Amino acid sequence: MISITKNDKRDDGRKFDEIRPLKIEAGVLERADGSAYLEVGGNKILVAVYGPRESYIRRLLKPNTGVIRCRYNMAPFSVDDRKRPGPDRRSTEISKIAAEALRPSLMLEGFPRSMVDVFIEIIEAEGGTRCAGITAASVALADAGIPMKDLVVGCAAGKVNDEIVLDLSEKEDKEGQADVPIAMMSRTEEITLLQSDGNLSEDEFKKALDLAMEGCRQVNKVQIEALKTKHAQDVESES
Repeated sequence: MISITKNDKRDDGRKFDEIRPLKIEAGVLERADGSAYLEVGGNKILVAVYGPRESYIRRLLKPNTGVIRCRYNMAPFSVDDRKRPGPDRRSTEISKIAAEALRPSLMLEGFPRSMVDVFIEIIEAEGGTRCAGITAASVALADAGIPMKDLVVGCAAGKVNDEIVLDLSEKEDKEGQADVPIAMMSRTEEITLLQSDGNLSEDEFKKALDLAMEGCRQVNKVQIEALKTKHAQDVESES
């Protein structure tokens, strides 16, 4: 049973509006065009980006623009009970929504009939992997030098013991009453992903959405710092 104490602390010691400890690194893989590594709470996520490049899958190509394709995959050892290797219904769904969440930020009109492949690998999972994967993928796309209008950042809020809280842990996600994961463009705050699971009143949903957007603003600061650090390292290595 999840408990929230009288001093507004959650089981893991966080306040209602506090995200888990977060770390993002850009450019961690030499052989990918762009890459990123993210840790948030117990999540460990690695993303590799390839492209834009020519693709021979004709049915996916568009004559006037490039196409983004995502593959979200959980390693068999990423959860307590060993996961069966390979894609399943959930990973297929998250792959699709990740591509849809990232696509509005990309300027692929200059790359007709080309493909951008994004591989999101969940090494360890502890709740909120779809938002964390989208966040890391956007950093990897920027690291690849793909023209972008904005970074996309993801975060979730939810309802636990009748309280609206930010960035649900795995335990809170499983035992809580509702979950509202979102992704948005960092500067314009245009929402590119919005899902809701569970029972929320209209006021509770609005509060959860506002809290998730505030979480996105906090996460975006870490995205920017990761890219600045990578750029500084590139400049130093060239000098």
